[in-house]
This record gives sequence, C-alpha cells and structure tokens, in this order.
Amino acid sequence: MALNIADLVEHAVDLVPERVALLDDEREITYAQMDEQANRLAHYLLANGVAPGDKVGIYSRNTIEAVVAMVAVFKARAVMVNVNYRYVENELQHIFTNSDMVALVYERRYADKVANVAPQCPRLRTLIVVEDGTDLPNDSVEYEAALAQSSPERDFGERSPDDLYMLYTGGTTGMPKGVMWRQEDVWRVLGGGINFLTGEYVADEWDLAKLGAANPVMTRYPIPPMIHGGSQWATFQSLFGGGKTLMMPEFSGHGVLASAVRHQVNMLFITGDAMARPIVDALEAGDPVTGEPYDLSVLYVIASSAALFSPTVKDRICELLPNRMISDSIGSSETGFGGLGLVTKGAAQAGGPRVKIDASTSVLDEDGNPVVPGSGQIGVLARSGHIPIGYYKDEAKTAATFKEFNGIRYSIPGDYARVEEDGAVTMLGRGSVSINTGGEKVFPEEVEAALKAHPAVFDALVVGVPDERFGERVAAVVQLRADAAAITVDELRPVLTTLIAAYKLPRSLWFVPEIKRSPAGKADYRWAKDQTRERPADEGAGATETVVG
Repeated sequence: MALNIADLVEHAVDLVPERVALLDDEREITYAQMDEQANRLAHYLLANGVAPGDKVGIYSRNTIEAVVAMVAVFKARAVMVNVNYRYVENELQHIFTNSDMVALVYERRYADKVANVAPQCPRLRTLIVVEDGTDLPNDSVEYEAALAQSSPERDFGERSPDDLYMLYTGGTTGMPKGVMWRQEDVWRVLGGGINFLTGEYVADEWDLAKLGAANPVMTRYPIPPMIHGGSQWATFQSLFGGGKTLMMPEFSGHGVLASAVRHQVNMLFITGDAMARPIVDALEAGDPVTGEPYDLSVLYVIASSAALFSPTVKDRICELLPNRMISDSIGSSETGFGGLGLVTKGAAQAGGPRVKIDASTSVLDEDGNPVVPGSGQIGVLARSGHIPIGYYKDEAKTAATFKEFNGIRYSIPGDYARVEEDGAVTMLGRGSVSINTGGEKVFPEEVEAALKAHPAVFDALVVGVPDERFGERVAAVVQLRADAAAITVDELRPVLTTLIAAYKLPRSLWFVPEIKRSPAGKADYRWAKDQTRERPADEGAGATETVVG
C-alpha cells in the first residue's frame, strides 16, 4: 500500500470522476478536472527543477487553485509549505528561507510582498501567480499559462508512505516552525486512516474512496483558512471519500450562512468562538435581505477544533440549531487528532473542551506516568504511535517536544489537561501562555470562556502582567459587543465567580475595538501582551488602571 496523499486522492478520482470535487460561488470542478489540472501543475513544477523532497509554498486564501496546487505538490512528491497570508515581509522571508522553498504558488494580491522578499531567497526560483481580480504587476508565470504548457497525463512514478507532509505552525510564541510528518502517519491520525471513534485501522487504501462512491455526496465547508491544518484535513478527508468541498476566501457570519444555504452544505468546520460567535449573531438576526431565518435543514454537523469553543456559545448554537451533531475536538500540528467531545446544551463547563481521548493519547505527569483519573492532578497531553518526525531544521525544539518515557516515544507540545473520574479529559490550555499568580497556575482559556459568559463581552484574551505582590496578575484584553457600554472588573465579578475561582479573576482590563487573532481564529497572545504594555489599563472607557484584590 502506498498510503500517500496523492494516491488516496487519485483513488477517488478513479471511482467518481464526474462528481464535483471543489466549488465556490462562481465555479465548480469535477474530480477528473481537478486531477487533470493537478497533473499539469505537477508536470510544470517537475519541468522547472522541482525534485522529490523539494519545498513548494502555497500562499493563498481558500481557493480552488490552492487545493489543486496542494494535490499537485503531492503528486510530484515535493513538500507543500503553507504560507500564512497575513504575514509581514519579515515573517515571509523567514518561512521562505527556513523551509528551503524552491517554488511558490501565490495569489496576485500578494505580488508586492513576493516581489520584495523573493530576491532575498536564493533557492526560490519558480514563481507562479494565480489571478484573483487584483491589479498588481509582477513577472511571475501565470497559473493558467503554466497549466496550458504542461502534460495532463498521470504518468508519475511510484510514491511512498514516507513522503513528507509538513505544516508550518506559528503557535502562540516564536517564529513559524515546520512540523514534519510521514504521509502515512498524518493520514492515520487526521485523514481517516484510523476510525476516530473506535481506533480501528483502515486496512485497504481504497476503502475511503469505495465508501464515498457507494454513498450520497456530502458537502463540506471548511471555513478556516487552508493555512490551518484542520481545514487542510477537512478538505483531504472529503477528497479521499469522493465528497464535495466548498472553498470561500472570505469570512463573515452572514456570508457563511448564505453560502451554506446556496450550496446545501451538510457539514461546517470551524475553529471555536472566533467563527462561532459571528455565525450565532447572524443566525439570530436572520437573512438581512428577506428577514427570514436561514434554511439550514440539510446541515447535519458542525465540527470545531483547535481553538476555544465557549460553553455559552455552544449552548446558543444548540438552541438555534437543535438536533444537529456538534463536536469539539482537540489536537495540534504536533499531535493530529487527540480526542472528541459531543456538545449538548447545558453539558459544557468553564474551561477548555471536555473530551474523550483516543487510545493513542494520554495525560502524563512530569515523570512520564499516566495521571490518575479523578486525582485533580494536572498533566500534559501526550500522543504516541503515529506522530511527527520532528521540527524541520530544529533539533533543540524537536528534543523538547518529542520525548521518550518508559520506552515509548511521545509528542508533547505543552497542552495541560486534567483527567476526570469518568476518564474524560478537560483541556486547560498551552503551558507556554499560562499565568503564575502567587504560585497558582492560571490557564487563559478557562478565564476567557468565563469572560464570554458575560452578555457585554464579545471576545477576550487573557494574559499575565507584572505584579509586585503576586509576581503576575491575571489581566484581560476585551472586545465589547457593539451595543454594550464599558464595564468594570466589579461588574464582571458576579458572572465570573460562578464559573472560576477568585484567584483566576482578571484584575485589570484593557478594552480594544477588535481582538487580533490568526486567520484561523487562534489567539495571538503576543499581541495581547503588547496591548497591556502600550497604555494603562481601563476600569471603564478611558479610565486609569484599577487593580481589584
């Protein structure tokens, strides 16, 4: 068995060539058309010196061309590098050079940045520009021209399960770093190669394509940017099983719902509150043109992962969209899927997700031993079995994250968790952003979830700030709802104290017009820290700092 991403996509192409594979509001392409375009682009890359193992960047929003380019890179046995389209030139130069990138497929809207950065990256020789309606000059080869001059044949050599899949992740601190996976390993934990609920292995590489071909088409809508591993794998899962995937480059609550109605979407994939809250607001308001509720009668599943999904938001979605399957899963670039929680109204609690972990995931103490359920001890989430090789060109970070205990190699990216008496795991947050206040450890996500239970709070990030007495104190950067008046810490207290202990309460507030997050909705704690350094805290609008003991 090859167990290679390109082969798995090609199996679906061979079984359902006339099905629609990818679409947006204006276009759709079948599996056969996607395969031909990917073949042409792969041949163009190979003809221009891209060899197996070489790195090829994809610098794009969610577009049909971005997915075709990813498939093409895997067909050529090259390594795809996801480029965050919000990066400034300094960050772009880092990822271009750190990854040893030799080719780049990018949208024309980013041509000025590419023109400034590419000359400083001597390995980067091949530039392919995708038209997007913008008018920025460049001397790159146009995407359609590259396809037109290349062979449509699928005449590539044998591929390997050892071919690399790499995902650049910025995390919460530090410059972006490339997480290296064998393609079989990442397929096993993210692509359907292991049943997420039973842990059973998929025995035949054709199984997913055969199952999809034998069943009605499911339309998936991965909303987070394709620079995010979750969206990539929601898309690959769809392609492996002959599904239809909606690609939309922009996000808004009403836009998502209008597209879901128009294209009869069956499954929405989101990343936590940053996407769920605008969708909830749009659901409550209804269609702005007709004033009627959105008809989401064929929407069966809403799946969230990789970001805080607050209890209050979960409850409201359950009220507005009853009788749907709503899930909250955990995972990271370094572990893949780690566990799943099904959301029911009123069952959620403050803090991060409460999930059932899979057989390859554990919660370990500092000596590498499993945490006893119900002990109250906090441990770190660890995954064994199919895990990454390490970080690209970073032996120190690889050694710090991938550790061996009792003869077992684990991936331990630093997510803290507690094991409840029933064996369920409550996620607490990344240790690198935890706050030590008077010797007590506070995890930001737990406080953020509590803050969002207040009706005036639209979004919040929680960080530690210096404190003479406690070393650090808990502080919050808060975005209020548009119609909300400024609030004080004392006004928050009645809501927060029902959800979290008193030592976890924010003692300083900073109000901002908008919380900054990554395109995928992940928290930007460095930005939040900068807000606390740049001006005094607010008790209310424009007030000076108030510390509440």
